[in-house]
Amino acid sequence: MSVTLSAGVRQNLLSLQKTADMMSQTQNRLATGKKVNSALDNPTNFFTSQNLNSRANELSSLLDGISNATKTLEAADNGIKGITKLVESAQSTARQALQAGGGGSGTVVESSSSISTNGLTPASGETIQDQAKRQTLSNLGFTNGDTITVQATDTDTGAVSEIEITVGTTQKADGTGAVATVQDAVDVINASGVATAEVSDAGKLKISGSDTETVNLQIGDNDGDADTATTQATSLAASLGFGTNTSVDLSSPADGDYTDAGETAVTFTNGASAGAADTFSITTTANPASNSSSRQKLVSQFNEILGQIDKLAADSSYNGVNLIDSSSSKLTVAFNEKRDAANKSELSISGKDLTSSGLGLGSVSSLSDAEANATLDKLSGALTSLRETSSTFGSNLNTVTIRKDFTKDLINTLQTGADNLVLADTNEEGANLLALQTRQSLSTTALSLSSQADQAVLRLL
Repeated sequence: MSVTLSAGVRQNLLSLQKTADMMSQTQNRLATGKKVNSALDNPTNFFTSQNLNSRANELSSLLDGISNATKTLEAADNGIKGITKLVESAQSTARQALQAGGGGSGTVVESSSSISTNGLTPASGETIQDQAKRQTLSNLGFTNGDTITVQATDTDTGAVSEIEITVGTTQKADGTGAVATVQDAVDVINASGVATAEVSDAGKLKISGSDTETVNLQIGDNDGDADTATTQATSLAASLGFGTNTSVDLSSPADGDYTDAGETAVTFTNGASAGAADTFSITTTANPASNSSSRQKLVSQFNEILGQIDKLAADSSYNGVNLIDSSSSKLTVAFNEKRDAANKSELSISGKDLTSSGLGLGSVSSLSDAEANATLDKLSGALTSLRETSSTFGSNLNTVTIRKDFTKDLINTLQTGADNLVLADTNEEGANLLALQTRQSLSTTALSLSSQADQAVLRLL
C-alpha cells in the first residue's frame, strides 16, 4: 500500500533513516572494535591487514622453532662445560701417575761406545756427535744387502712393529736416494714410528721405545763372504759401538731367559755355512713402574672418566637433538617464512663429536710415565677442541638470540600495522554515536513538527 507523504515529512523521514543507519554502523564498530569488518567496508585496508596478520602468524610459528634452537644450543653448551670438567679431572689423574714416580726406566738400546769414525776426515770444529752422524755405512763395513732392523713388541698386546733398512735399497726419509750415512738410517727409523733413534752427544747410537715395549736391534750380514761369515755381523755391530758376541742377563738372580723387566740380551747367530747370513741381535725389556698397583687404580679411574664423558655427551640433547655426540648431527633454524632457496633465511649448525673417541682419547693400560705424558698431550688437545666448539656454539647462540628478538619485534610491527588499518578509534566512535543520538532526537522532533503541519488542514475542515 502506498502512502502519500508531504515533502517536509518525507525529507525528515529520510534524514532520520540515514541517522539510524549511521548509528547502526557506529554501534557495530564499537562492538567489534574495528572500523573495517569486511572487504565491503574498505577492500584495500581489509586485504592488506589480512596479509600482514598472516605473515605475523607464520613468524610466530617460527618463533617456537627458534626458541627450541636456543635451548638446544644451551643444552650443548652445558654438556661442553661438563665434559671440560671431566677432561680436567682426567688430566689430574694422569698427573697423579707422573707424580707417583717409579714409572720405569723405559726401553732403550744404546751402544756402549761411540760409533766408529774410521775413514772420515774430521772437519774444523766438528764434534764426535757430528762425525758419527755423517759417518758412511760403507766406512763402517756395510755393503749392499746388509740390514739394520728395529723391532718393537708391545708387552701388553703382543703387537709387533718393525722397520728394516737394507743397505743400497732402502730410500732416505726424504726420498732423495738410498740410505748412505748413520744420520740417514736414524731418520728412516724415526719416520717409521717404530722407535726413536738418535746419536748422542758422545757419538753413541741410541734407540728408544716406550716403556711398555720390548725393543730389538738386529744387524745382519747378508753378503756371505767365506772369510768373514763367522765374524762380519759382530764387526758391523762393533763399528756402531756395540760389543761382540756376548749375552747379559740383568735379572736377580740371573736366569738366562732375558725376558725379565729391565733385562738386556745380546746374541750372535752364525751363518750355517760360509756364504750364509749371520746376525747380531740386542734386545731390551722395559722396566715396569715400581708402584704398578697404585697406577692400576689410577688407570681404572681414568678409564671410568672416559666412560662418563661418553654418557654425558649422550645425555646433552634437547627435544631429540644432540649437537655434541656425533659430527653427523645437524640443527637447522628457519628465520623467515620463505622456503625457496633464493629467499629463505636459515642457520645450519653442525654437530661435533665430543665423545672420548671424538676428542681423540682412548683408554690407558698402565699410565706409565710415557703413556701418562702422551695422554696429557691428548687431553690438552681435547681441551682445545672443547674450547673451540664452545666458542662456535656460543657464536651460533648469539646469532639465534638476536634473530629471536628481531622476529619478536617484527611480529609486533606487522600486527600493529595490520591493526592500524582496520581497528576503530573507540573515543572517536563514541563521540560519533553521541552526536548521532542527538541528531536522531532532533530529526524525530522535526518529523513530528512536519506531521503536525499536515494535520492543520484537517482542523480547518
